[in-house]
Amino acid sequence: MPKSLRAPAAHLAAFLASLIMLLPVYLITINALKSSPEASSMSVDLPSELHFENFLIAIEKGKLIGSFLNSLLYATSATVLATLVSAMAAFVMSRHRTRLNRFFYLFLIMGIALPINFFTLTTMMQVTHLINTKIGVIILYAALQVPFSVFLIYGFVDTIPRELDEAAILDGCRPPQLFFLVILPLLKPVLVTAGILNFLNIWNDFMIPLYYLNSSANWPMTLAVYNFFGQYQSSWNLVSADILLTIIPVIIIYLLGQRFIIAGMTSGSVKG
Repeated sequence: MPKSLRAPAAHLAAFLASLIMLLPVYLITINALKSSPEASSMSVDLPSELHFENFLIAIEKGKLIGSFLNSLLYATSATVLATLVSAMAAFVMSRHRTRLNRFFYLFLIMGIALPINFFTLTTMMQVTHLINTKIGVIILYAALQVPFSVFLIYGFVDTIPRELDEAAILDGCRPPQLFFLVILPLLKPVLVTAGILNFLNIWNDFMIPLYYLNSSANWPMTLAVYNFFGQYQSSWNLVSADILLTIIPVIIIYLLGQRFIIAGMTSGSVKG
């Protein structure tokens, strides 16, 4: 392809990809504002009359306030736990590159590609009495985010000069003080990136609460959508309103954290 056509072709491909991604959002947005008969076909036609009350009905009958608080608890707690644990693990494995640490690093990042064995995981959750508990879901979510977080932070740690470690140790810093007082503040860009990506992954997840949360009082927003859909199969306008309310926090967080994601993903690529 001639160089003069590469840029227009790239822009066209980006436009088409964006269109494909935005089409489902457009579809649920317009159907969330329709009456029940109009939304039954889930068409792309604009509503004849706007029904904003659909959102209030969805919040009330779908019990979305409690589900929103559950989602916020799971996503926030698991994100903080996974990001902190991953930062400590990545720092140790990056600074002390023994064969054992290299094995642990490769073993951890295998979790990025390997699928979840729900049968074994269910047995473990039952044995530890963590099934159908909020703390069990938080621990499970945190563990699932560790592999990618370690992979992301590992490369960034290499960009921090080792001389800082040596200077801190000469000043009397012990290993915990070295990490939390010297290294951790320097990891802020990649920690924000990992935190945002972890939060979005946990908020959007559907399978984990479906398998391990039986009580509706513990359901996050994603599972509340499933329950609402099953109960109001013909009310596609309420289902669409429910889905739209679920994805709005994700869109807001992504738009606010987009520049941090890009900065964190590229800052560790020089030496990583």
